[in-house]
Formats: sequence, C-alpha cells, structure tokens
Amino acid sequence: MTDPPVALTVAGSDSGGGAGVQADLKTFEACGAFGTSALTAVTAQNTTGVTASEVLDPAVVRSQFDAVVSDFPVAAAKTGMLGNADVVATVADAVADADFPVVVDPVAVAQSGDRLLTERGVSALREDLLPEATLATPNVPEAELLADVTVADESDLRAAAEAVLDLGPDAVLLTGGHLDGDPVDVFVGESTRAFTRERVDTANTHGSGCTLSAAITAHLARGDELPVAVERGVEAVTRAIESGLSLGAGNGPVDHDAVDAASTDALADARSVVAALEREWPTGLVPEVGTNVAVAPPDARTPDDVVAVDGRLHATQRGVRAAGGVAPGASSHVARFLLGVRERDPAVSAAANVRWSEQRDRDVRERWDAVVVDRAEEPADADGTMDWTAREAMKRVADQREATEGRAVTGRNRERHRAPDAVVDSGAVGKEAMIRVLADDAESLEEKLLSFA
Repeated sequence: MTDPPVALTVAGSDSGGGAGVQADLKTFEACGAFGTSALTAVTAQNTTGVTASEVLDPAVVRSQFDAVVSDFPVAAAKTGMLGNADVVATVADAVADADFPVVVDPVAVAQSGDRLLTERGVSALREDLLPEATLATPNVPEAELLADVTVADESDLRAAAEAVLDLGPDAVLLTGGHLDGDPVDVFVGESTRAFTRERVDTANTHGSGCTLSAAITAHLARGDELPVAVERGVEAVTRAIESGLSLGAGNGPVDHDAVDAASTDALADARSVVAALEREWPTGLVPEVGTNVAVAPPDARTPDDVVAVDGRLHATQRGVRAAGGVAPGASSHVARFLLGVRERDPAVSAAANVRWSEQRDRDVRERWDAVVVDRAEEPADADGTMDWTAREAMKRVADQREATEGRAVTGRNRERHRAPDAVVDSGAVGKEAMIRVLADDAESLEEKLLSFA
C-alpha cells in the first residue's frame, strides 16, 4: 500500500480520550495520516473535569520529539497542552529548525475551566513558540489571554486574530464558538476568510479544538496548501460535532469517526465496486495495464484524495483480482482523469477503465453518451496524459453540444457541462486503447461496469 504521510502531535494525554494526544491520533488516522506523538503531560480527566495533572520533564519531551523526527519522515506537526514554561521553551527550540509546518494550538484552559498552562507558560508561548508557528489556532479565551484583547462579539474577531498574528505566527485561525449565535471562525494570513456555520444544539464539543488543529495538521502533512488545509479542518470538526455522539455525564467528546466521513464513504464505495468486479467480471474485460476503480470524495482536489485500488485489478487464473486494497492516493492515471473531468462536471465522482474492443466500442457509442479522444493528437508538452485526455474529452462534449444546438457554447457554459458516460480512447504508439467509464457515484459506476459482463 502507499505509505501515508506522517504527522506528529506534541501534547498532553486525556484519559477520557476526547482531547489531547488521544484525539490528535484518532484525527490523524481519520484524515489519512500516520500519527506519532511526544507526550508533554498526563491528566486524569473525564467529561466532567480534570482531577489530576502532571507535566513531564522537558528532557523527556525533547527525547520523544527527537526519537520521532530522527526516524520518521514527519511532514507536519502540531502542539497542544504543554503545561509550563520549561516545556514550552523546549518545544519551541525543537521546532525552530523543523523543515515541516507546525500548527500551534495554544491550549491554556480545558473546556471544563481547569487551567492547563501556567502564567509563565503563557508568556513563553507568546514569546517563544508562536513565532515558530505556521498556524496558530486559538479560541476566544486563548486569544484574549495571548494578545491582551477583549472579544465581545463577532465584530471583534478579525481584530483579535490580527493581534495574535502580530505575535509572530505565519497565520491565525481564531475560532469563535465561545461567542453567542452561530459560530464564526476567522482566518488571517496571506489571505483572509471567515467560516460560518449553524450552531449545533449540543454540549458534546470536548476536544473540538484539538480535533480542528489535528485535522489541519494531517492535511498539511498530505500536501495541502495552508488555506485548503484550514478549510478542510473546519469541515472535519463540523462533521465531528454534528455527528451526535453522546458519552459521559458532562461535556462529551466529539465524534472522531466522523472527521473524514467522506473519505470513509469513498473507501466503502470503492470496496463494493471492486468486490463486484472480482465476483462477476470476466478476465477479458481487464486491459493489459490493469483496471483501476477510482472514487472521489466531494472535496477531492489531488490524486492523494481519490480512493482507488493499490496495484490495480488484474486478470489471473483465479479470475479478476485486486493486487492490493483500496486506499486514498493509490492511483495516478484514473484518479487524474477523474479529477480532470470533475473540474468541468463536479457531479462526477467515480471512474474506471475497461479493455477496448471493436464490439465494446460500438456498444458504448450506441447505448451511452460517449466521446472519442485520439491520443495520437496529444502534444509532446502536455502537462499530463490523463489531464490532457480529460480536458480533450470535455472539449469534445462542448463541441457536440454546439453542433446539436447550432450555436457556440461560450464562457462558463463551455466550462461547466455534463460529462459523458464513457470516453473511448483510441490509443497511440505505446498507449493501449481504452474505454474509460464515468459515473456520478460508485453505485452507478458498478452498474455500468457490470453491464459489460
């Protein structure tokens, strides 16, 4: 399988599992990153509060950090509860020379109201760690504490976020859930954006800040640019809160299983299609290069986001078999083709390739909306063969529409139009002829693929 990117959390332990390192590791996994950790403190807590807390020796914290980064290819890290000034200074020194982005969640007070960082620790956080941060993710009380500002309502959020930005991080995401009304989160950095959502009527938001910062870290580790990672992090924690999980007698934890529900659904959908092909497809439908099934979650932007078969499906003596499991990032060709089509028709979310034959070519053109792409026309300087194939296919859809309607299709109407059911690729020297099937969802793709059997 494709190795996942590695993310590191430097934070305290929550024995209740809703926040801290436990929440971070669950969120990393849900977002497709491999989680590692450097523990800073141990707390005895549950949904009603913190009953005991002990901060670890800074040297032990640094040893954990060094052990991870010396062996694992850490792609992004985050900090959470640090406990005191000595640990803050140690962590700031550790990340100062890091070649990966660092998200600082300036944890100072637990949701229950219990203090998790000393006064000297707050000063060290302000002076030593925030200047090393790629992103800081304070909530309203933390921003007030760090930047000595008052946030009374939504109108104060932008100024407060900029006050924290003046302390040295590259960017700030200030979460406004502590204010009355629908929550508004404000992002300031090279760009500025506000995220607004309806308030969920629930007290079960324990660990939401940890989950947000961990989701952003995971997406940074996966290669997303910061604004995209922030957007996906906000979406992730919203799903975790909306899930309706209710555990414990106090303020319960958010649902980490719901953090990346879209990818989870895409995995299940792709597995279903693969199982159907292994069960019912004759081997003659598999191209020489193999078949891949790609399913894109709604927010998919890169091949790493698209779920596909690791190693493709192949014709074997036992029938059609997948070489490996399904996983995000397991395909380049079919995933890039699917993403290219989605640029012009976002409703399409699934694709697969089928072996070409003259009979299948005729059948597809007779029963489906199909276009033909001649890959012999692909320019030598094309930015990617599948990107070019997708653009050419959608261009031909627009050309066919022009011919049918008897007028030119221009502007946004030419950019946005329905994808065909199939793209017939006539092949070229060194390029196998292929039929690529497209569908709005995995269930429809499965039906189309089984119709060849």
